[in-house]
Amino acid sequence: MSLIGTLTTGVSGVLTNSRALNIIGDNISNVNTTGFKSSKAVFGDLFSTSLAGGTLTSQVGKGAQLLGSLQSFEQGAFENSTSALDLAVDGNGFFIVNDGTGNFYTRAGQFRINENGLVETLTGEILQGFQITNNVVGTTLTDVSLTGLQSSPQSTTIFTLGAQLDGSEVAGFTFNSPIQVFNSVGTQDILNIQFTKQSSTTNRWDVLITSQEGVVSAATDSGFVEFDTSGQLVDVDIGVAVAGLSVLDWDIDVDYSAASPPAAAQTITWDLADTSAPALTNGDITGFATSSSNNSVIQDGFGSGILIGVAVDFDGTVAGLFDNGQSQPLFQLGLANFLSPTGLTRLGQNLFGESRLSGQPVISLPQTGAFGSVLGNTLELSNVDLAAEFVQLIKTQQAFQASARIISTTDDLLTETVNLTR
Repeated sequence: MSLIGTLTTGVSGVLTNSRALNIIGDNISNVNTTGFKSSKAVFGDLFSTSLAGGTLTSQVGKGAQLLGSLQSFEQGAFENSTSALDLAVDGNGFFIVNDGTGNFYTRAGQFRINENGLVETLTGEILQGFQITNNVVGTTLTDVSLTGLQSSPQSTTIFTLGAQLDGSEVAGFTFNSPIQVFNSVGTQDILNIQFTKQSSTTNRWDVLITSQEGVVSAATDSGFVEFDTSGQLVDVDIGVAVAGLSVLDWDIDVDYSAASPPAAAQTITWDLADTSAPALTNGDITGFATSSSNNSVIQDGFGSGILIGVAVDFDGTVAGLFDNGQSQPLFQLGLANFLSPTGLTRLGQNLFGESRLSGQPVISLPQTGAFGSVLGNTLELSNVDLAAEFVQLIKTQQAFQASARIISTTDDLLTETVNLTR
């Protein structure tokens, strides 16, 4: 009976260590799996019986058993990526994805845009986030969708022209400064500012402003600028009194009602110079005795744009990048965390599911509370320590062989016992 019990003990060691080898093998085989979290085998002993004899008690074990596996959620190393939708969580939290039946959780941030414009995992689960409308973050988790997105145009309200007018030119010399502006429907317009030298003995230039797409009001389309003996702007006549302002502005009224398509009338401000009575200072237009040239144009309008890319910030904000040079916040990703992440159910394909042991998910935004940051163009690698796994593999192999030796040794003893009758 005792030898039979020894056989059972050996068998339990073989079974337990073979299962442990399976866990180690799973870790090693997933060393290159993005976001993979390694597991560790947890052993326990099997108790058989207590034999009482006088004042001594003998507690006899029956071998070992595998109580389960304990998953490690330690942070994995990061690897740079060329895709803006390759994401990683730096700190606590899981990405939330949905397959149409419910939410699942993952640390593997390899996402792509599918044929419907939805951001999904490589296995088809849709990334979840909070939609941003007019810079206000919503309160309901929804699919992160990049369909039908367009950047609305913004009409030009102000521009600054940097130009040099040759003060040594003869009377009647003209120089043109074309300014690209945009109207309310995003049509590009060219405002042309024509400077004409009045006299060879003065440094005063007549100004005439015309529009390619619209009609400039006669009250604001002409005037003059004048430079002093140092070539600095000293006087501006725009036909409208501008008193008490810290910046001298020329307001240009443009009518776009006859444009194609028609657009709203707008006032475009030409920011000429700072004022410091009695002289003008810091002007962007000069009248030196050198060739006339246009040096710079800055204006605040832009046309409509289509989506050409995305960027993800540390706080999980997904911004759309448009071909008109603008960016617009679209979504802020949601992250989930659990009181006991080790209790999550592994579902395969880098997904975890909620369970009774994990507790319910706590959902919030990145960089709030205990939640980590989101890194764009980055992937979290597997947290498997390959060297440690090989050490554990050797130990488990030795334990398996030793358990098998118990069985073979017990078999020899049983054979000798049988031979006693011969």
